[in-house]
Amino acid sequence: MSLLAGKIGIVFGVANKRSIAWAIAQAWHEAGAMLAFTYQGERLRENVEELASTFGADTLILPCDVTRDEEIERVFAVAGEKFGKLHLLLHSVAFAPRAALEGRFLDTSREAFRVAHDVSAYSLVALSRHAVPWMTEGGSIVAMTYYGAKKVVPHYNVMGVAKAALEASTRYLAYDLGPQKIRVNCISAGPVNTLAARGISGFGEMLKHYEAHAPLKRNVLPDELGATGAFLASDGAAAITGQVLYVDCGYQIMGM
Repeated sequence: MSLLAGKIGIVFGVANKRSIAWAIAQAWHEAGAMLAFTYQGERLRENVEELASTFGADTLILPCDVTRDEEIERVFAVAGEKFGKLHLLLHSVAFAPRAALEGRFLDTSREAFRVAHDVSAYSLVALSRHAVPWMTEGGSIVAMTYYGAKKVVPHYNVMGVAKAALEASTRYLAYDLGPQKIRVNCISAGPVNTLAARGISGFGEMLKHYEAHAPLKRNVLPDELGATGAFLASDGAAAITGQVLYVDCGYQIMGM
């Protein structure tokens, strides 16, 4: 029997085939889950439609700007009408203005701080709130974070602060939703060459640094993140909630 047979999920955050969200979606699909997808803006629509269609021509694909409550509400209303229930939610959404990912954190503007936290952290709360009424059989909510939430990573700046807020939100959501058998966890991935990552100044050097210093002497692979996502979505992780699971070839344990 497939690991996620009979499970229904919604994936937020696929941009292209390199996206971590796509790697996890593939793993969920291969494990037996039925998935719906959202896309952010017309610029990404074609990419998401092309990828999602490989799961079946009738795969549900909807637009969603996570800063707009009415768009979030519509996604879950349409998905709820189609499926009648929900078990899985993937939050792989983050954004900060490019200028805020260069130079000093000290120079972060008020607007850049607001945008980074709205898109990257508050959206998890908003999506969860709309998902919960459909998770009548319990569920698993998985969000993507990064080590910059815990330690200073040059140029990550306000995104690191927003990811710290995301991780704290995960813990509070896990507490609120535990009685409904809904688990909320984060995967803290090592650097992966995604569209979003390429917006971080010095990202190429980051990849080399991880490869040199991580105990496994390499960078994490997308399918390894997919496998972790499938585990957290499965009954094998039934007693795991409110946690940040590092999938970074061991880099997080190093002191120097």
